[in-house]
Amino acid sequence: MKLFFLALLLFGLPATNALAALDPALVKQLAAEESDDKISAIQQLSADASPEAVKVLKAMAEDALLVTGETVFILEGEDGNLALDAATGKLVVPAPKTYESITVNNRVRSTLTNALAAMRLFDPDRAVRLVAATELQSNAGIEMVPILARALAKEADAEILTLLKQAHAQANLANPDAAARLAAVDVLAKSTSPASRGLLLPLLEPANEPDVKVREAAGQAIKAIESRLVLGEILGQIFSGLSLGSILLLAALGLAIIYGVMGVINMAHGELLMVGAYATYFIQTLFRATLPDYVDWYLLAAIPVAFLVAALVGMLLERTVIRHLYGRPLETLLATWGLSLILIQAARMLFGAQNVAVANPVWMSGGVEIMAGLVLPWNRIVIIGFTLFVLTLVWVLMQKTRLGLFVRAVTQNRAMAGCVGVPTARVDTLAFGLGAGIAGLGGVALSQIANVGPDMGQGYIVDSFLVVVLGGVGQLAGAVWAALGLGVVTKFLEGWSGAVIAKIVVLVIVILVIQKRPQGLFALKGRSVDN
Repeated sequence: MKLFFLALLLFGLPATNALAALDPALVKQLAAEESDDKISAIQQLSADASPEAVKVLKAMAEDALLVTGETVFILEGEDGNLALDAATGKLVVPAPKTYESITVNNRVRSTLTNALAAMRLFDPDRAVRLVAATELQSNAGIEMVPILARALAKEADAEILTLLKQAHAQANLANPDAAARLAAVDVLAKSTSPASRGLLLPLLEPANEPDVKVREAAGQAIKAIESRLVLGEILGQIFSGLSLGSILLLAALGLAIIYGVMGVINMAHGELLMVGAYATYFIQTLFRATLPDYVDWYLLAAIPVAFLVAALVGMLLERTVIRHLYGRPLETLLATWGLSLILIQAARMLFGAQNVAVANPVWMSGGVEIMAGLVLPWNRIVIIGFTLFVLTLVWVLMQKTRLGLFVRAVTQNRAMAGCVGVPTARVDTLAFGLGAGIAGLGGVALSQIANVGPDMGQGYIVDSFLVVVLGGVGQLAGAVWAALGLGVVTKFLEGWSGAVIAKIVVLVIVILVIQKRPQGLFALKGRSVDN
């Protein structure tokens, strides 16, 4: 019985691990001295994409393909004591005691990597095929045309199919047949990748491309790709501008309410953004300590907390300092500037002088690829959507509620509003709290795309005032158009002249607009304005 099990073990192991036979001469060529011979063998073995060839080439890539005398073998087993003949898959008995590794230089390894990627195109797992197709976008050679054609015929996934067509066209650019090269150029002409443009550029030279039709097609394809690249760049700048404008809008909405109701130039408004950002950081820390399984949802809890904390801080500032300075704009400006310094120092004492890390939740990570080279990050998409949500709530509050009616009345004519029974002092406090709370929401959004630190609000106060002045005091529509317009214009100018020059040009544009329309883009309608 023991002899039976020993025989079963000896003959069963090879059956378990054995590979179907490959061409012994081809496998032996993998151990040749010349790199060209190795590359030729790799290309021939990868042509049929059989599991046996995959295993041999993978072993070669992992430096596990060895040679002793005339035998090329793979070491297997837990202790590396099983030697399988690479060509036949049979167990080599006895296992070789001395052997050498097959030398794989950079050129051979590049070919090997491409071959393995091409062979993985037939893997049942879509994710594996997608990675393989992506890898082949960089350097698919003419030798890969047959295997890519086979993969194209079998692939049903639209995304992978697009990548395979690009790789197949790239490989065919070196095809001796001019018709095949022309077809490859037509495929690459539909691309939005700068890499495709780089592949086509050499074809414009007669020395590289003898066929006139192919050269002309390459020139037209390059123009088509360049136009799409320009479009992608413009769309990216517009999106970045909208993202910046949404942050400016959240900062300026509250400032527009405060400035419109009380005429207060609140230099501490940027620090109210900072309060909202630190509230977000505090909630994130709390979730990590007490609810680690739900940490990806901390942002939803941070939104009401940031609003309430910033609103309470704003009402405290109004009650204790600003209320006593109404009608004195210079003193109010200096006082709010001093309050901003106090808030900055308080943040340093509570959280430290260094920036703190606020991480994006998992559901805000990554982005959406619109075209090659244009990826819209999820965090900025969410911020734009959040800004629209806040804007809608503010509009409903201002247009459909009693508080909004009082705020609009005080904004247009404070004296008349007081005469008809509007509690102007209470409206001042509530309006200041509302404006501060909206700034806190801006801090929540800002924490997802920028560092959170004591000085983070300083960079937004000037831009916020520009939005308010340009849009028109107390006008939501004006604030929206001014914020988004300044954001988009700033991003376009930054791409053309740099951040510093862009700031200067934007300031000049605002000054010129105010010279023509001192009341802003959207003038406030009311008896006090008419007088």
